[in-house]
Amino acid sequence: MEYRFYLYISDDKVDMLLSQLGSSFTRRRTTGIGVDLKIVNATWGMESSTDADRIRRLGKVLRRLDRSGDVGSVDAPGPFFRGRLPMRWGALAHEDDMSLVFFGGRVGRTVVGLGGSTHHVQGSSPDAAGGPALARSVLPSLLDGLRLDPRIASLFADAGSGAADDPDSAALQAVRVAADGLRGPAQTVEFVAKRLLHGPDPGAEDGSTVLLGSPLYVALVD
Repeated sequence: MEYRFYLYISDDKVDMLLSQLGSSFTRRRTTGIGVDLKIVNATWGMESSTDADRIRRLGKVLRRLDRSGDVGSVDAPGPFFRGRLPMRWGALAHEDDMSLVFFGGRVGRTVVGLGGSTHHVQGSSPDAAGGPALARSVLPSLLDGLRLDPRIASLFADAGSGAADDPDSAALQAVRVAADGLRGPAQTVEFVAKRLLHGPDPGAEDGSTVLLGSPLYVALVD
């Protein structure tokens, strides 16, 4: 049996998609519990937001997306894409800002980057990162988080490189630099992510492409 150890689940994206799929699920729901002890029979409501419920809601979204044909692969991404590959990851810390978690890896000639808010990492405190006004899963905010790295900021600022005149080119290079700059051991993960950027790597000469997404989930796999 293969086990998943979830590293990241975006409740915000899951709930947004559930609402569009006509689901009766909500992030927090009231559950009626009846207890009959032959002496006392009471029913009360309590709020439930357990890990089991999160995973059930995620599974419902994934099944619907698969049926719709909207989930592609790393090599041929659709509006969403699925992958399983070794990736390095961690919070990109710059001074007091730790609001962006970033996963980076390569499959063949494709550089894959995944970014989102650190408060979606399992075990994180909701206010631990003290993040920006925009969630890190939104493309402008995600790129702003990458741009806190001086090496990446220079891609946007250096007019001599031509990147400053081509925001898409600079963004694709930024993803590759961020992925290559991650340290530590790689871990095999699987994920489904919303596609944000996809195109040829302008800084590579080997025909590499760059793919950036914001994950619905990332999980360690055996």
